Amino acid sequence: MKIELPKKVLFIINNLQLAGYDAFAVGGCVRDSILARKPQDWDITTSAKPEAIKEIFRRTVDTGIEHGTVTVMIGKDSYEVTTYRIDGAYEDSRHPKEVRFTNCLEEDLRRRDFTINAMAYNDDVRLVDVFGGMQDLNHHLIRCVGDPRERFSEDALRILRAVRFSAQLDFPIEPDTAKAVKELAPNLKNISAERIQTELVKLLTSPHPERIQDACELGITKVVLPEWDAMVGVKQNTIHHKYDVAEHTLHTLKHVKRDKYLRLTMLFHDMGKPAMKTTDEKGNDHFKGHALESEKIARTVLKRLKFDNETIRIVTKLVCYHDYRMEATPANVRRAMNRIGVELFPYYLAVRLADAKSQSTYMRREKIENIVEIRNLYKQILMENQCVTLRQLAVSGRELMELGMKPGRELGAMLSELLEYVLDDPERNTKENLCKYVKEKMEKETGEDSGKDSRDFRLYEIFGTVADCPSVLFWSIWKSAGNQPVGCFFHAHGRTAPEQQISGGNYAPGADHCGNVYTGKVFLPVSLSHGSGFCINANPSGCTVSEKP
Repeated sequence: MKIELPKKVLFIINNLQLAGYDAFAVGGCVRDSILARKPQDWDITTSAKPEAIKEIFRRTVDTGIEHGTVTVMIGKDSYEVTTYRIDGAYEDSRHPKEVRFTNCLEEDLRRRDFTINAMAYNDDVRLVDVFGGMQDLNHHLIRCVGDPRERFSEDALRILRAVRFSAQLDFPIEPDTAKAVKELAPNLKNISAERIQTELVKLLTSPHPERIQDACELGITKVVLPEWDAMVGVKQNTIHHKYDVAEHTLHTLKHVKRDKYLRLTMLFHDMGKPAMKTTDEKGNDHFKGHALESEKIARTVLKRLKFDNETIRIVTKLVCYHDYRMEATPANVRRAMNRIGVELFPYYLAVRLADAKSQSTYMRREKIENIVEIRNLYKQILMENQCVTLRQLAVSGRELMELGMKPGRELGAMLSELLEYVLDDPERNTKENLCKYVKEKMEKETGEDSGKDSRDFRLYEIFGTVADCPSVLFWSIWKSAGNQPVGCFFHAHGRTAPEQQISGGNYAPGADHCGNVYTGKVFLPVSLSHGSGFCINANPSGCTVSEKP
């Protein structure tokens, strides 16, 4: 058998051979090449000791030198080169206590996990297959090298890897190997969460994610994902479903593409159903609130398995909204895009579609047509660049502060209110229109507040000219009767003071210069207007101030 080795792999093997050592491509790259798959990595095994490897190649990294592994750098590519070795006793179901280097390739292949991964190749010797890997490839079997109990006792992660390879290659696990998996599955408790996570993602993103059910039947999920076992056998006696919760989940996994976020979402999307299941007097099952419970479970499991924060954010949001249904109208879709996120909306649609395809035939066509209509509206909204986020609003917090709003919770609430206003009709998203909306809202709220003490407020414009050169200028609003202050504010140089309601002590700092015309707008109680007992004073003296409604 001839395998086409990459040029850089040949370069490494040839240089090791020229130095007097044996060298072979080994493991998964050989297996994938035989299966006409493109290997993701090329690993090389050699009789050369690590020190010799480092002498032969100019750029190397000590990635696992205590176990005989040196990474050889060629350009931007890296290749792991490992000395033939024999592993000593394993004490933690993961690492050998010690390793011994050997000159025998067969001894090195003997320590590997599965026969299909225990083959080596170079152009001189061709395929080296001591343990029947080629036969197992032909028979489509996952079989351990030697005694499966020994292999799984050495590294318990191999138990999960057996199911992962089964899912990736669509090979069943050989009976003796499967028996050892079931017997030793509890040892997975000794494996780190990070290593479990890696294998679980590879299993889920494989061509056959439904083989996670094999992991359940072999006792693996009971240790690493007991939440899966809780779904098994939970009936869904409703016209919308024909499978139990676990079976439904298996079908949804197959109805989304091989994407980590989508596969994880489908894994978790109904995990809350067992806890939320109720049955009415007619025998119909209900799962109200299961989406929120599923989100909670997803967050717990993802954190337990040490997933990154971005994965947790995306998956939990998709799980939360997986059952979010709506009539296909532009306003509904804009609002859904805002809540779910523009970038996540295609994922949401894929999740909805997979869920619908995995249910009963009852109204399936209508459900799918609804999703298609929503997708078309989503594309239209993107093409027309309609506003669906705060960032797309025609006004920002700065404009609202210029209208007299103060930074803080109320300003944020107003921006959210404006967004809801625009989500209903994108034509409303103009600066002029939104500022008008805010002004009217402020006047209305001011009137409602003043009603408590029987005072109506009205917007006044105050203007004047600075006669001399003060360092600070402020206007003070006084109630004539009893010289009772209503409030004051400073005028900022070069800017128009924002509209604001004047009540005792409110002011904003600023400055002005000689001869500048300044203007400002204030909300004043009608009862304090000219003719009803209020006056305007300027400080320092020499400023001329007048007012007009």
